[in-house]
Amino acid sequence: MFPLVKTLLRSRYVRLLEEEVSRLRAENRALMNSLLGTAGFPPVEFPEAPKPQALPRLRKRSWHQIKAWKEAEAGSNEEMK
Repeated sequence: MFPLVKTLLRSRYVRLLEEEVSRLRAENRALMNSLLGTAGFPPVEFPEAPKPQALPRLRKRSWHQIKAWKEAEAGSNEEMK
């Protein structure tokens, strides 16, 4: 039960943060255009903010895989010299 509640609260918190970010971006655009208008420049059109994409999960490597990879990389560097 606790993981479910934790997930719900976290997703709600993240949603609140995303809403706050979009509100602040809109406020910054308005302030920027207001300052530009005061200085005599035309307003700037800002592109839409990119939608957040799910990051791919990184594959975890074991120590022996990392060691073998480094040894192979070191061997290929010696052959190039």
